[in-house]
Amino acid sequence: MQKIVVVGSSNVDTTLHVVDFPKPGETINALDITEAGGGKGANQAIAAAKAGSETYFINRVGEDSSGRFILKQLKCYGVDTTYVQTTSGTNTGHAYINLNEAGQNNIIIDHGANYELSVEDIDAAEELIKDSDTIITQFETPIEVAIEAFKIAKKNNVITILNPAPAIKELPKELLKLTDLIAPNETESSLITGIEVKDLESIKANSDKLHELGVKNVVITYGDKGSYISTANVEKLIPAFKVEAADTTGAGDTFIGFLTSQLQADFSNIEQAATFAARASSIAVSRLGAQPSIPTYNEVNELMGRE
Repeated sequence: MQKIVVVGSSNVDTTLHVVDFPKPGETINALDITEAGGGKGANQAIAAAKAGSETYFINRVGEDSSGRFILKQLKCYGVDTTYVQTTSGTNTGHAYINLNEAGQNNIIIDHGANYELSVEDIDAAEELIKDSDTIITQFETPIEVAIEAFKIAKKNNVITILNPAPAIKELPKELLKLTDLIAPNETESSLITGIEVKDLESIKANSDKLHELGVKNVVITYGDKGSYISTANVEKLIPAFKVEAADTTGAGDTFIGFLTSQLQADFSNIEQAATFAARASSIAVSRLGAQPSIPTYNEVNELMGRE
């Protein structure tokens, strides 16, 4: 069983269900409003746990009902919350999501306590990180936190996986040197490399550029087209599984959690791991909500066995 540590964000997601997104200056009616747990870090931790890994989460929540809700959700899904701290004087992170009838979304985030996560919090979890197989982080918490976590990991031969989201144009070279695998989506990759992803040729150019920046292993998720893998031994597009999308929120996080849980330390099975993760992601997009939509390992395995 993989031991995975996720350093990242947790939010309460408030989703407004709409026919289509409002234009600037337009007022529209919501069809429904729902709340669920979210945040890239929490989503990825829950996905890894549901995929069968021993999963730990490093995060901060507010001293409020939303924070208590997040903690309850994480524990319910099997994530160890020993290193999730409650912070007084600030609210728990919150995401406000517009979800249209085509299953597409746009999101506004109030980071709240997520931005209170500190280098000292990472140092306090050093023994946990040293004893893990893989660590995952994103950019919904301070970037210096990501760097410190990866420094500890690399000193102890722990695999580092970076999901550079939300994307920033210039990634710190120090962080890239500490990254074993980078996993952006096509929009994030385009911003980082300056090369627009529009076809197979341009996505390969993106992966080449990411290698030039210092990362040996690249996985670029490409929406309903699949994921592009580029390592020393594999260079190919893994097709997505075709489903009718109900909600794409958290689909990429599901992919990363399942990919990590299946990935061997030498990346030799990355093609099989990405295919399994793609199947998990396809199930997630067919359901509503970020965390409630994440399937279990058995669900994915049974579906793969029937195909």
